[in-house]
Amino acid sequence: MDRTDTSLIALRRILRATELYGRALAQTAGLTPVQIRVLQIVLGAGSITPKQISVQMGVSPATISTLLDRLVAKSMIERQRSDVDRRQTNVVLTEQGRQAVEGAPDPLQQKYVTEFEALEDWEQAMIVASLERVAAMLNASAMDAAPVLDVGEIQRSHPPVKPGGK
Repeated sequence: MDRTDTSLIALRRILRATELYGRALAQTAGLTPVQIRVLQIVLGAGSITPKQISVQMGVSPATISTLLDRLVAKSMIERQRSDVDRRQTNVVLTEQGRQAVEGAPDPLQQKYVTEFEALEDWEQAMIVASLERVAAMLNASAMDAAPVLDVGEIQRSHPPVKPGGK
């Protein structure tokens, strides 16, 4: 088997592992990995602004707004006006949201993070450079993406990339 086929198989395995995890999470908690990550951030902060979530996840405010709307609809979070600045909205977990995040299976990316952080610095740099190169080869470098292993559902602020990169 040549390197091209080997690389495509590796990419497919990564996508498949992500897809299977997302299905298991949806079945167990009724949420996507990205939604769980938002809930984890809110749980850790107690109360946080949508802008702070956006910055922490590395996605656009519009993307966070869509995610928050879905979590409000599922009664996982509430938006509350700040007592300090009435123009500011804070996001807080509901009891249902707390139970969902505490009962969710361990995130797939946690295994990756644990393994990645155990690597030598040069190995980490090599992997990051390779993954950035693959993203560039797929015309995906500028896509709005959180550091969460997930597929589908999240609304991106950029149009989808068409086959052939055009």
